[in-house]
Amino acid sequence: MSTAISSKPAAAAELRPVTALRGVGDALAQKLQKLGISTVQDLLFLLPLRYEDRTRVVPIGSLQFGDRAVVEGDVQLTEISFRGRRQLLCRISDGSGSMTLRFFYFSSAQQQGLARGTRIRCFGEIRRGLGGFEIVHPEYRRVAATDANAVESALTPIYPLTEGVQQGRLRQLTSQALLEVANETIRDWLPQTTLRELDLPSLRDALDYVHRPPPDASLELLSTYRHPAQRRLAFEELLAHHLSLRLLRREVQRDPGWAFEPQGTLLQKFVDSLPFKLTGAQQRAWREIDRDLNQPSPMLRLVQGDVGSGKTVVAALAAVRAVESGFQAAVMAPTELLAEQHGRNFAAWLAPLGLDIAMLTGKRTGPARTRALADIATGDAKIVIGTHALFQEQVEFRRLGLAIVDEQHRFGVHQRLLLREKGAASGRFPHQLIMTATPIPRTLAMTAYADLDVSVIDELPPGRTPVKTVALTESRRDEVVLRIRDACRQKRQAYWVCPLVEESEQLEAQAAEETARVLAEALSELRVGLVHGRMTPRDKDAVMSEFKAGRIDLLVATTVIEVGVDVPNASLMVIENAERMGLAQLHQLRGRVGRGSAESNCVLLYRPPLTEVARERLSVMRATNDGFEISRRDLELRGPGELLGTRQTGLVQMRVADLMRDADLLPKVQETAELMLTSNEANIAPLLRRWTGRGEQFGKV
Repeated sequence: MSTAISSKPAAAAELRPVTALRGVGDALAQKLQKLGISTVQDLLFLLPLRYEDRTRVVPIGSLQFGDRAVVEGDVQLTEISFRGRRQLLCRISDGSGSMTLRFFYFSSAQQQGLARGTRIRCFGEIRRGLGGFEIVHPEYRRVAATDANAVESALTPIYPLTEGVQQGRLRQLTSQALLEVANETIRDWLPQTTLRELDLPSLRDALDYVHRPPPDASLELLSTYRHPAQRRLAFEELLAHHLSLRLLRREVQRDPGWAFEPQGTLLQKFVDSLPFKLTGAQQRAWREIDRDLNQPSPMLRLVQGDVGSGKTVVAALAAVRAVESGFQAAVMAPTELLAEQHGRNFAAWLAPLGLDIAMLTGKRTGPARTRALADIATGDAKIVIGTHALFQEQVEFRRLGLAIVDEQHRFGVHQRLLLREKGAASGRFPHQLIMTATPIPRTLAMTAYADLDVSVIDELPPGRTPVKTVALTESRRDEVVLRIRDACRQKRQAYWVCPLVEESEQLEAQAAEETARVLAEALSELRVGLVHGRMTPRDKDAVMSEFKAGRIDLLVATTVIEVGVDVPNASLMVIENAERMGLAQLHQLRGRVGRGSAESNCVLLYRPPLTEVARERLSVMRATNDGFEISRRDLELRGPGELLGTRQTGLVQMRVADLMRDADLLPKVQETAELMLTSNEANIAPLLRRWTGRGEQFGKV
């Protein structure tokens, strides 16, 4: 469905395919595609990872080990050496000193080209060699006395690479792209007042600067992404994503929904039957949800709540309201384990009302699945709980009025769309309630979830004992193993979370398997289980079910147990190599214990020495159990180069901007979005096309 936005065509040069550039055929275009480059514009927005200063020749006598520098000198000697392995050694001198160039891969032509008396200019990292300074495999070229001063005129960009695409090739292509848009003015879609207020350059100037910074550019500002040219691009990208979500919301709210009209006392009976009293925060969130459900436009609401704050029972209130009003409710969870857990909770809560639930997961096959599908289609199944299986083609709802999505960031936007379309009936669409246990600061939420209203549950139910957290060096590992033995002797259970190994699922799995083997030998009287990311979902669920049933004492796991697992009898969490993990992830892992009445403990094992940031993280974990406070401190602590991963938070990954690093721009992003929606609507579609690939077309999510 198209929005009311219209616009002039975007600048043609920006949107030309990359194959329009000189020297780019189909083979190179396919390789560039791996870097997300398919148009000239994509090249412009592939920003350098860092820069090197090749704008001046450094005298050899003033070099320092570790420098990356341009040096120039006359070849004194070139010879092949067999020290350990065959290599070509070339000695050069510039009058202030001499150094060695070392090549392990070389040809006879290369050896002849480095004859005594040849003048060469080279670039590389200055290392410590047997005879002093040396560069291994430098970039080099022969120079004549006449071009002795012809160095680079700008800092040299270092781009992210993919196989088959070299730095030199990318530099050539970005130079071509900059020339392309120089000949056709690249349009600035931002309000000029915004650029003046933030003191930011034009888009054209920003692109020129980030791809070819002048020799006097501040490498410190560029390396931390704080230069105005980089901030200009980050601001525009944040604005485009924010506007995209705002427009999605506007389109969805134009669609008719169902106004829930209570027809009885079912909801009150449900509240009265609960074995606990709702907290003030739960009641406040429920009032906000109930108000939305009474409106004839589809609700789009996110419930943020800390681990264990009771989001699920608030979702159950909404589901019961749907049933009381004559509709079905669907609850979608990211894993079979979490879906089964919701199924048990809902079944226990709804039993006094005589309400049955239908379960639909990949595990449910044969007659059970056939019966569930039939009950969903006839409407006999009032509340349906499942995984991705809920939006498979053969699933048909009789009258879906409410879709509840748990741990929203584990699903893509399109998956939410599919579930929404399942409920489209008579031209009306279901309400959507989304839950997340990863709270983020309000300013970030307003941008990351601009298509949603946000409710916050910031209070834990009474009786929940805060988890006691200690940080210990790995040299005290044996003490921790004894603590596990003691806990399990008291009929408690424990987790041991293994280190993150260089983002490699295979290495992580191997580390977990080895840890499980060592712990099983040390604690031979205990039943030790293992789960990791390379196991099939079915095998993972089988182990987790055994742990939940108490048939496993100690569960060794990777971070796959981060979200949703509820084992009240587990009272000890050990996190190995805790210094490698972010605060949000540490807090989510800690939230797996402290879910029962027994006192629970979390042990953070770390390997010294600690960086300042790692030390501060562990300190925060010891000081507080409050997820919102941890979220606030996480925002303060994150260094400029540390990205906020979508796996942890569900926030969109961007090309230039970083929601944490650029958080100070967000209030102005929201202000500018309001300005453009009211007085610059024609500029919105081309802006979105530039950054999100969407112009006038917006899906309804």
